[in-house]
Amino acid sequence: MASPSSLSLITILFSFLIPSLIASTPAQDPELVVQEVQRSINASMTRRKLGYFSCSTGNPIDDCWRCDSNWEKNRQRLADCAIGFGKNAVGGRDGKIYVVTDSSDEDAVNPKPGTLRYAVIQDEPLWIIFARDMVIKLKEELIMNSFKTIDGRGASVTKHEDAPESEWQDWNWRSEGDLLLNGAFFTPSGAGASSSYAKASSLGARPSSLVATLTANAGTLTCRKGSKC
Repeated sequence: MASPSSLSLITILFSFLIPSLIASTPAQDPELVVQEVQRSINASMTRRKLGYFSCSTGNPIDDCWRCDSNWEKNRQRLADCAIGFGKNAVGGRDGKIYVVTDSSDEDAVNPKPGTLRYAVIQDEPLWIIFARDMVIKLKEELIMNSFKTIDGRGASVTKHEDAPESEWQDWNWRSEGDLLLNGAFFTPSGAGASSSYAKASSLGARPSSLVATLTANAGTLTCRKGSKC
């Protein structure tokens, strides 16, 4: 578990899929959604073990696009790979491709065209990608309009945001049985979990001995245009 005091989102796939809210659509049964996700994961793991696909990862979302060597020509197909409660989120799927060319973040009120902040405040749907590897150090919280997807595949992108202790000390963060390696540490904060979190915590934590297995395919993807990822 990571403290939000230094939140670094470093993945080749960095995607915010903002769902449209349709009042007439009933909420899905949480148990059925969880069962569907588990079936998808089990099926993906089975394909991996049987060697059906050389690029199979055991992650159904990754398996949906990583086997395609032309993934960069149809980036927005990723929105259709979602499972779980975000399955019907479209993000920027139906919008234009916006390329971030400027890693600066000098003016949060009137951001410069070409920056990430400029892209995310636009009213229209956008699928946001990056022209090259870059580190973006935000001056202020990144506020996003609806129907945006930030897709870092093919580039190494870091969004860095710091929060002072005075801000995060009241957030409820707890670590139970986590295995911290290579100098990592965890700072508890807040008042701890209350009964209101009981339903959200109904999925039991896995033992730390499984970290290596669970994170075998985690980390930065070496995706390059024209080849499988």
